[in-house]
Amino acid sequence: MPVGSSDLHGNVPDSSAAALLLIDVVNDFEFEGGEELLGLALPVGKAIARLKQAAKRAGIPAIYVNDNFGKWRSDLNKIVSHCTGAGVRGKPFVELLLPEEDDYFVLKPKHSGFFSTTLELLLEHLGARTLILVGIAGNNCVLFTANDAYMRDFKIVVPSDCVVSQSEKENQYALQQMAKVLKADTRPAGGLNLESLKDGSSQ
Repeated sequence: MPVGSSDLHGNVPDSSAAALLLIDVVNDFEFEGGEELLGLALPVGKAIARLKQAAKRAGIPAIYVNDNFGKWRSDLNKIVSHCTGAGVRGKPFVELLLPEEDDYFVLKPKHSGFFSTTLELLLEHLGARTLILVGIAGNNCVLFTANDAYMRDFKIVVPSDCVVSQSEKENQYALQQMAKVLKADTRPAGGLNLESLKDGSSQ
């Protein structure tokens, strides 16, 4: 089915062999261990922001895949507004990665971005077969999403400097597992050839 076909009313105009999935980056960090995680996450957030802008220049669409915090009436604007409110712990991180008008957004109820969401349909209409996964947490929601992507025969890229977990040790173990079991490319973001990924050619 052609991209932008009538069943989606032209709401998916992009066409790209790759997509950037930003997992749980709109995050308030208001949970046990959140302060420690935020300390690790801030430099990662800056790396993700650089990658997102480079991906945009290459024509790779960005998809925010985010928890709904158990609030089923939430939408992207409400979640961003909550996470950037006065006194919210995660505000400095979220402000590095604010969604832009041409970005996509998928609300997820559980760990994987594929579970009970529209993500797979969106990727089909984009024509994406390579997924660049970034965000929080490397050993949890990023890993679960990568597992489900692998079972759907997507090529997986998880830049090692663009994911963060509760500890460096846990993060490195998750990256090693994704590289070994899911055949993920875990080189740092600076080593990616985004133009080749966008076109679907080998790096």
